[in-house]
Amino acid sequence: MTAAENVCYTLINVPSDSEPPSEISLKADLEKGEIKAKTEALKKVIIMILNGEKLPGLLMTIIRFVLPLQDHTIKKLLLVFWEIVPKTTPDGKLLQEMILVCDAYRKDLQHPNEFIRGSTLRFLCKLKEAELLEPLMPAIRACLEHRHSYVRRNAVLAIYTIYRNFENLIPDAPELIHDFLVNEKDASCKRNAFMMLIHADQDRALDYLSTCIDQVHTFGDILQLVIVELIYKVCHANPSERARFIRCIYNLLQSSSPAVKYEAAGTLVTLSSAPTAIKAAAQCYIDLIIKESDNNVKLIVLDRLIELKEHPTHERVLQDLVMDILRVLATPDLEVRKKTLQLALDLVSSRNVEELVIVLKKEVIKTNNVTEHEDTDKYRQLLVRTLHSCSVRFPDMAANVIPVLMEFLSDSNEAAAADVLEFVREAIQRFDNLRPLIIEKMLEVFHAIKTVKIYRGALWILGEYCSTKEDIQSVMTEVRRSLGEIPIVENEIKKETGEVKAEEEVSVAPTQKLVTEMGTYVTQSALSSSRPSKKEEDRPPLRGFLMDGDFYVAASLATTLTKVALRYVAIVQDKKKQNSFVAESMLIMATVLHLGKSSLPKKPITDDDVDRISLCLKVLSECSPLMNDIFNKECRKSLSHMLTVKLEEEKLSQKKESEKRNVTVQADDPISFMQLTAKNETTSKEDQFQLSLLAAMGNTQRKEAADPLASKLNKVTQLTGFSDPVYAEAYVHVNQYDIVLDVLVVNQTSDTLQNCTLELATLGDLKLVEKPSPLTLAPHDFANIKANVKVASTENGIIFGNIVYDVSGAASDRNCVVLSDIHIDIMDYIQPASCTDAEFRQMWAEFEWENKVTVNTNITELNEYLLHILSSTNMKCLTPEKALSGFCGFMAANLYARSIFGEDALANVSIEKPIHLGPDAPVSGHIRIRAKSQGMALSLGDKINLSQKKSAA
Repeated sequence: MTAAENVCYTLINVPSDSEPPSEISLKADLEKGEIKAKTEALKKVIIMILNGEKLPGLLMTIIRFVLPLQDHTIKKLLLVFWEIVPKTTPDGKLLQEMILVCDAYRKDLQHPNEFIRGSTLRFLCKLKEAELLEPLMPAIRACLEHRHSYVRRNAVLAIYTIYRNFENLIPDAPELIHDFLVNEKDASCKRNAFMMLIHADQDRALDYLSTCIDQVHTFGDILQLVIVELIYKVCHANPSERARFIRCIYNLLQSSSPAVKYEAAGTLVTLSSAPTAIKAAAQCYIDLIIKESDNNVKLIVLDRLIELKEHPTHERVLQDLVMDILRVLATPDLEVRKKTLQLALDLVSSRNVEELVIVLKKEVIKTNNVTEHEDTDKYRQLLVRTLHSCSVRFPDMAANVIPVLMEFLSDSNEAAAADVLEFVREAIQRFDNLRPLIIEKMLEVFHAIKTVKIYRGALWILGEYCSTKEDIQSVMTEVRRSLGEIPIVENEIKKETGEVKAEEEVSVAPTQKLVTEMGTYVTQSALSSSRPSKKEEDRPPLRGFLMDGDFYVAASLATTLTKVALRYVAIVQDKKKQNSFVAESMLIMATVLHLGKSSLPKKPITDDDVDRISLCLKVLSECSPLMNDIFNKECRKSLSHMLTVKLEEEKLSQKKESEKRNVTVQADDPISFMQLTAKNETTSKEDQFQLSLLAAMGNTQRKEAADPLASKLNKVTQLTGFSDPVYAEAYVHVNQYDIVLDVLVVNQTSDTLQNCTLELATLGDLKLVEKPSPLTLAPHDFANIKANVKVASTENGIIFGNIVYDVSGAASDRNCVVLSDIHIDIMDYIQPASCTDAEFRQMWAEFEWENKVTVNTNITELNEYLLHILSSTNMKCLTPEKALSGFCGFMAANLYARSIFGEDALANVSIEKPIHLGPDAPVSGHIRIRAKSQGMALSLGDKINLSQKKSAA
C-alpha cells in the first residue's frame, strides 16, 4: 500500500508558516520538560509524523518518559500518537518496543477513571495489529461489566471491530454481546450492541427483537433507528418476514423522534404497497413537514411525498390527503409553498377541488393583509396561478374564484395583477355565463387600477366583451372619470397658470407656533400653506399615465373606444344617440392626440401611437362594415385560437406525463430476477440504506450508456506523451459540487522515482481542496493519485499542473513533466428547465451579461440545427412545437436552462435559410445568450461555438 493510500483516522490542521522543530530539541523537551512542555512537544511530533517525517529515535524516549505519566491530556495525545506511528519494521514484523506499549494499555484498561478506560477502548477500534490486541482481550471483556455506560458502549464497539477484523481473537463475540444486550439498561450501550448483532449475527438480533417487539416504542430513538434498519434489511432479503415485523414499523411511526418517524415511513413504503400503509406513511410525512422548523427538512420530506405521488396506485390514496398537505402552506418559505401548491394541484380531483379552492381563497385574502414579508407578492402570484389552473380544469369553480381575485387588479404588485388579468381574460372567453359577472366586477375595480400595464389589459377586456347598451355606457363613464375634464390641454394649462379652482381657494388658517431643532420658537405664516401643492396623485389615473408620457395606453384606449362605439351603433337605433356617442369617442381621441403633440407630457407621443389613434378616428368617421368585422370579430378569433392552442399543449404534456407514469406490462416482457439484476439497475429491490450511503459518499451509480466502458473512457484525458519519462492520464469524475480527478501515473524509466508529486493549479471558479501526497515509484511501476476540486459556479474551468520527481541516486535537481490542461465541461452542471413567457421576458430584461454568437455551421435545415443546439447545450426549447412547425425560411426560438447552482441561462435563436444561395446553403443567423454572471454567458457561448458544426458521420 502506498503512502497516499494509508488509512488515516485523524486530520490535524497545521499552520504552514511554522518552522519544523529539530529532533534533538523535541527529545530534550520530552525527557526533561514540564507537563506543559511535554504536551507541546508531543503535539509537534504528531504533526511531523502526519506530514511524513520518520522519527524512530523518539519512540523509546516517549515510552520511557511520557507513557508512565497520568495526565489526561498526555494520555489522549498518546492515543493519537500510537495510532499514526509506524508499528512494524520494513519487513512487516512488529517492533519490540510495542510490547511495552501493549502492557501500558492493559493497565489503562483497568484504570479507575472511566474516561481513560473509554478512550483507550476507542483507540483499540483503530488498531490493525492482532499481536497487540491478543494480550488485551481479557481486559476488554472485563470492561463490559464496568459500572459506567461510557466504558461499556466503547467496549462493545471494540469487541465488534476486533471480531470483524480478527474473528479468531474472540470467536464467541455474538453470544457474549447477546447476553450483554439482554441485561443492559443504557440506551447507547443497547444501540451499539444491537448494531453489532445486526452485522455480525443477524439471527441473534432477530431473536432479541422478537422477545421485546412490544416494548420497541419505549426504547430510545438511537436504538429505534437501528431496529428500523434491521427490519428493512431482513424484509429486503427475505420478503416472507414482512408480516412478522410490519406492525412494529407501524408503531414506530408514532415515535417521538422525527428521524425515527422519517425512516419508519420510508421503510413502510418499501415493504408494503397497501393503501393503509401508504396513507399512514404519507400522514407521517405531512406531520413531519408541519412540525419541523428547518426548511431543508421540509423540502426533503416534500420530495418523498412527490415520489409517492409518482406511483399510479399511491396517487389515489394521496388525493384523500390533499387538505392535510395544504396545512404546509402555513410555512413562510416560498420554495416550500411552491412545491406544496404544485403537489396539491397534481392531486386535485373533482372530489376535493371545492375544498381546495376554499383554502386557496382564504390564503389569497390573508396575503392582502400581510405586507411585511418580502415573498408575499410572489406567494400571491403562486396562489393566483394555482386557482387559475383549478378553474381551467374544473370550470364550475370559476364563478367562486373570480370575484375574490378581481380585487387584486388594483394591487400595486404588477406581477400578481397581471396573472389575475390573464386568468380573467381566459375565463371571460371560455365561460359565456360568467361574462356579466366579470364585466360588473371589472367596472367596479377599474378606477382603482394603479399600474399602466394592467390598465391596458382591463381596457381591452371591457372593449372586447361589453355587449349591452348599459355596459357600453358604463365603460364610457369610467373612461371619462379616469381621464378627468376635457379638453385635457386647456385644463392642464389653466392649472399651471393658477386659475383658482374650488378646491384650491386660499384659506387663512390660525398662526402656529413651531419649535426649531435648536429649541427656539418660530411663527409660521398662515398664507404659506394656502394652496395645496398639486400632487401627481391628485390626477385621475389615465390622465396621470398620459402626463408621464405613456401613450401606448392611449392607443389601447382608442381601440377600445372604437370597438364599443361600433357596437353601440349596431345596438342603438336612435341616430342622435349614435352620433353623440361616436362624437364623444372621437373627442376623447382628438384631445389625447392634442396632448401628445403639446409640450405638457414628460415624453411626447410616438409616431406609432399617432398612427393608431388616427386610424381609429378614421374608422369611426367612416363606419365601414369591413372595419366593424375586423375590430369586433377578428380580434376575438385570434384570442380564441391562442387559448385553444395553449389548452391542447397542456393536455398533450399531461398525456405524456400520465403515459410515462402508467406502468404497462406486456405479455412478452422479460421477467426480472433480483439475483440476476445488474449492479447499476436501480429498482425498488435495491438496499435503500446502501444506496443513500453511496450517494452521501459521492459514489452514485448512474445508469451509463449502452456500453458503460465506452462512456467512461470518453472522460479520460491524456496528460503527458507516451515518450515522457512519466506517463499520466486522468479520469474526470464530476459529482454535484466537486470534481474528483483520478490520475494514473506510470514510471516509464528503469530508475526509482522518489517524491513523485502531482502539482495542480486551477483557473476559473475552481478550488483545489488538498495537495496530493508524494509517492515513490519503482521502475516501470504505476500508481493512482486522487485529487478533489471544489466547484463554486457554472463556468468553464481549467486545471493545469505538472509532475515533479527525484531520481534515486542522481545528483541533479528535481525533474519536471508539464501536464496538458484539463478542461471542465460546463454541460455537467446545466440542466434543462422551464419557465413562463412572462418570467423569461422579465429575466431577459434583468440579466446584464449578453453574448452574441454568430451561426457558423454546415447544417442546412433550420429544425435540425435547433435540435443540434438543444442536444449540445442541455437547454430546453420554450417555444411550442406548433410555432416551429412548417417552413417559412426563418425561425426564432427561446431556450432556457438552469445550473445546479441555481443560475439561469437564457438564449434566443434567430436563424434563417438563405434560399437565394440554393438548397444546400447552410443555416445563418445569431444566437443571443443572456445570464446573470459573465462566466455563464461566456462559457455557454464557447460551448455553442465549439459544437455548432455537425461532425461527419
